[in-house]
Amino acid sequence: MAEDAPRRQPTLDEVAERAGVSRSVASRALNNAPHVSRAKREAVERAVRHLGYVPNPSARALATRQTGAAALVICGEDPSIFADPFFAQVIVGAAAALEEADLHLMLCLAASDRGRKRVEELLRSRGADGVMLMALREDDPLARKAEEAQLPVVFGGRPVGSAPRWYVDVDNLGGAREATEYLLSRGRRRVAVICGPLDTEVGRARYRGYRDAMLSAGLDPFPPLEGDFTEPGGAAATAALLAEHPDVEAVFAANDNMAAGALRTLREAGRQVPADVAVVGFDDLTVARIADPPLTTVHQPIQALGREMARMLVALVNGQDPTPLILPARLVVRSSA
Repeated sequence: MAEDAPRRQPTLDEVAERAGVSRSVASRALNNAPHVSRAKREAVERAVRHLGYVPNPSARALATRQTGAAALVICGEDPSIFADPFFAQVIVGAAAALEEADLHLMLCLAASDRGRKRVEELLRSRGADGVMLMALREDDPLARKAEEAQLPVVFGGRPVGSAPRWYVDVDNLGGAREATEYLLSRGRRRVAVICGPLDTEVGRARYRGYRDAMLSAGLDPFPPLEGDFTEPGGAAATAALLAEHPDVEAVFAANDNMAAGALRTLREAGRQVPADVAVVGFDDLTVARIADPPLTTVHQPIQALGREMARMLVALVNGQDPTPLILPARLVVRSSA
């Protein structure tokens, strides 16, 4: 009589599927790692008994190093940056996606020497299961250190001069081009730009979109007036613009905070918006809806940015190889233009 074929051993993926949890949760439950609810731990144990699953010793050794947490690292020095409406929405989106995977969210700042050292130690010590990295400036060595780290790293936005393997970004160039083309379609020809920091890819991409639209229309782009993505920065840049180009007809500001500053300066200078000068922003934050007048702006899916970064990171933690993602941007027309 022929011998029976050996029975195939069940996999961790099958355990996770039967328990109704993610692969990473099943792994942490099997290895008594922290941050797994009692209900999910018991569901995994039932699935193991039903399937007759036997953990691989090598996989167990790796899994026990999991922390049950993922870090969101923002290259800024001021802790209040986490209250900025943009980053607050990123955090909401990331936290929701990580909660689905039973991963806790750690928030880190990395611009001061002390903050950078903490993040570098996090990368060396594998103090998190993975890292999401945002707001990098040009030539920041943290980008290289992150890519060399022995843990998954997802970039929120692409660093200047670098093409990381895993990132989530927004169509900044296309959104800025659409905003500028809209102003041109309304008969405005002297369209100026207040751009973000030009040592960031987002600052450069939005300026390129503005410049491409102006050149395609046969017009000379204004030189970039660099702001810092804040309302005071937008106000100061607009004051400088009016002093040098009093005949300006429209302003494209590379985020809503700077656009709000532009509205304030124009109002103080006695310019009517949009009759004298039209204004368009970028982001579609709450400030755009409550501005006076309400701000025409480029909507970007900010919560989705955080959510997709976290989902990509979870996929990496679970041994998958996701592809980079570019999220769409679209113009929202309101009274300012």
